[in-house]
Amino acid sequence: MRATPTGFAPSSVSTAEMSGAVDPANREPLLLDAMLGKLATYLRVCGYDAAYALDDGVEDDDRLRDLAAAEGRRLVTRDRALAASTPGAVVVTERDVEGQLRELRDAGFDLTPAARPTRCGACNGRLEPVDAGDPRPDYAPDEGDAPVWRCVDCGQCFWTGSHWDDVRATLRRL
Repeated sequence: MRATPTGFAPSSVSTAEMSGAVDPANREPLLLDAMLGKLATYLRVCGYDAAYALDDGVEDDDRLRDLAAAEGRRLVTRDRALAASTPGAVVVTERDVEGQLRELRDAGFDLTPAARPTRCGACNGRLEPVDAGDPRPDYAPDEGDAPVWRCVDCGQCFWTGSHWDDVRATLRRL
């Protein structure tokens, strides 16, 4: 199947995006419904501000529409009726995340991974670099081994390790 955008006009892909230097500021903010939590994680690796409805405890269609409008987000959903009643919404039909990613790619979404982590995989917060000498959790790489970023909202740390590589490999297979 194919993602069906309502009123979606894909933007052109810049040379910087093609080279992997994706500017997350150019990504349209998204709201993913309760059925798309894993997809949100992949979109965050691609630099999207991808809010997940269940992070805010939102499941009701009217609340989803209101939240998307209030925050200026494009709704991504598996619910065809919800998409049809929400301006600019995109409906995905596949159940597995790779199929969903293919649908979004085919609908014009740029799924180039960001050059570095920019959004928290857990809460979608913005990431900032952990400076040299700042404390790091035990699970994070030692200073000098790999750059580390911390979420400004929840404090979780991220780096481009094996999980990042796995997500990038999945995106390359599309």
